[in-house]
Amino acid sequence: MDTRTRAVEEIRPAIAGLLTVYACGPTVYRYAHVGNLRTFLLTDMIRRTAEQSGLRVKLVQNITDVGHLQDDTAIDSTGEDKLLTAARAENKDPFTIARFYEAAFHADLALLNIRPADAYPRASEWIDSMIRLITGLIEQDHAYVGTDGSVYFAAQSFPSYGALSGNRLEELRAGHREDAETLAAGKRFHADWALWKSAGAQREMVWDSPWGPGFPGWHTECSAMSLELLGTSIDVHTGGIDLRFPHHEDERAQSDSFAGREVVRHWVHGEHLLFENRKMSKSSGNVVLVSDVVARGHDALALRLAFLQQRYRQQANLSWDAIAGADKLLTRWRGLVAEWAESASKPMCADYSAELREAFENDLDTPQAIQVLRRLEKAELPAGSKLETFLWVDHYLGLDLAREIGKAPVALPAGAQAVLDERAAARTRKDFAASDRLRDELATLGVIVKDTSSGQEWALS
Repeated sequence: MDTRTRAVEEIRPAIAGLLTVYACGPTVYRYAHVGNLRTFLLTDMIRRTAEQSGLRVKLVQNITDVGHLQDDTAIDSTGEDKLLTAARAENKDPFTIARFYEAAFHADLALLNIRPADAYPRASEWIDSMIRLITGLIEQDHAYVGTDGSVYFAAQSFPSYGALSGNRLEELRAGHREDAETLAAGKRFHADWALWKSAGAQREMVWDSPWGPGFPGWHTECSAMSLELLGTSIDVHTGGIDLRFPHHEDERAQSDSFAGREVVRHWVHGEHLLFENRKMSKSSGNVVLVSDVVARGHDALALRLAFLQQRYRQQANLSWDAIAGADKLLTRWRGLVAEWAESASKPMCADYSAELREAFENDLDTPQAIQVLRRLEKAELPAGSKLETFLWVDHYLGLDLAREIGKAPVALPAGAQAVLDERAAARTRKDFAASDRLRDELATLGVIVKDTSSGQEWALS
């Protein structure tokens, strides 16, 4: 679904055989939560689908390690840099904070089988590029140096502002938490935003520039990085729906003004994710991380499957029950794939593979693809054909469905089966004290037990 045109459009790369993609990455001052990761999965699904269609994909995803302020909802946000806030809270150097959470971000991507981008440019290492961009915008009369020493983009110089979000410049204000006249100090127009901010007193992470010491505005980095790394015609730009305004609206104005053309051909946004019917927030105490999913005994890829069961462009409501259900389904499919692998190989199920390809190419209709697989696993077809179809579709899904193939049967330690049987009987008679005691006894034998709706399941620790 193209955000700018509000329609599902066929994506035809500007360069034959090559799909260029720019993805907004994390601000590395904290762990990415599952809502963030759902958006990063969207980019991965676009890439996998394109590659299955025979395209080569060049993907760039930025790392914001400077210049991202607390208030992201205003056209020219105010407040303290999130990295500096985190650095002060943890009593660490801001770059130490950034590198730690950047590494955690990559670890989470690996757990979810999200393929790495071709480049991860860090904002702090692209200051010279941003300065070149700002200089060019000033020379083209799209930007100016304000009376406060900051450099502002002249919003009125870009007639199609609002094409992504539907906002009108005359209805916007620079901020909503302070007096509008104070926020507009240094600007020619209330809705202009800072490309470069003059450094205040006692601020870290400051760079020299033609306009004096300062730091880049949040939106500046993506324009500079995408233009230099992917050029002035980018096939797809992805991000969460929360970035549509002001970040992507401002980025589009900057990039198009600098290049003199529409740079991004298709904007694709992933919708919000709720957890247990509530928006995730630190104050609500319901922020969920990949590590939380793993700590509950679930495969991290069960989270990926849970995401795929809902359409990327629709608001989703995740829950622990949904993750547990996805974990159970994933385990079943891997077991079936391992079982089918014992049979002679057969050609793929043509009708099912055609349905699956159509689902992915129809604006990533992953819920439909999951339903097709549910039908296929129960169909009266040769096991070898089911196997080949499941292995083929896993290039789209990224669920590691072949994990169990070739594994030797796992044997329980001596005496463990008797304890498992005793524990099952205890749960049947609702003697949960005995059940817990027997769980601990199994743990000492190296057996981890998980209770499911169909009974207890075990694995070796």
